[in-house]
Amino acid sequence: MLQTITTFLGNILLVVAALMPILNPPGHAPIFLSMTTAYNEQEKAILARRVGIYSFFLILVSMFTGSYVLDFFEVSLPIIRVAGGLLVAAAGWKLLSEEGKSSNRKLEEQAEALEHSTEELRSRAFYPLTFPITVGPGTITVAITLGAGLKGPGLLHRLDMPIASIIATALVAYSLYFCYRYAERIMRLLGSTGTIVFLRLSAFILFCLGVQIVWDGASALLADFVAHSAPALLKR
Repeated sequence: MLQTITTFLGNILLVVAALMPILNPPGHAPIFLSMTTAYNEQEKAILARRVGIYSFFLILVSMFTGSYVLDFFEVSLPIIRVAGGLLVAAAGWKLLSEEGKSSNRKLEEQAEALEHSTEELRSRAFYPLTFPITVGPGTITVAITLGAGLKGPGLLHRLDMPIASIIATALVAYSLYFCYRYAERIMRLLGSTGTIVFLRLSAFILFCLGVQIVWDGASALLADFVAHSAPALLKR
């Protein structure tokens, strides 16, 4: 019994320790803020809550069914990295390309934000805020790997694995919600100029992350191609 409890707690810590660094809620908070400038504070709170919920379910689905889905469609993880990396890089580039907005324009956007429908908020919360910005190809890859590696001894191992994963993912999702929900208050401490600089830097980092993910995926594809092609070429 004690061993089962220890393994259960160990699985929770394993999932949290694996997901938290790559999700990096505090690091993604400024990116969330820069992509929601057209929304008022109440709508940002709704978006933050939706992102937390969507991230929770997306991670769990990836963890328990991701490998089966990839096998069914015959899609490899390197392909997921390349495609997801392109989406992340595109989002970062879009943020970098935006020109500075005047205070009048910001007021207009806040007025327009009152007209955003619930359906629009839900759609925006999932794409691109949840996927691929928050839960990107790297997170999905880690989730799939965790789903294949989590094990628990004893008769309760079939319940141990999903329950531990659900609890750990819930903790991570709540940390995302908390950091996104109060991102604007944190940014206020930096002042107007500091916030602009920080958001631009975050957009650049997001773009670089996208390029890095694409490179990792392309490198894996190239290595696989060389591994399969080199023996055939040497025989000639």
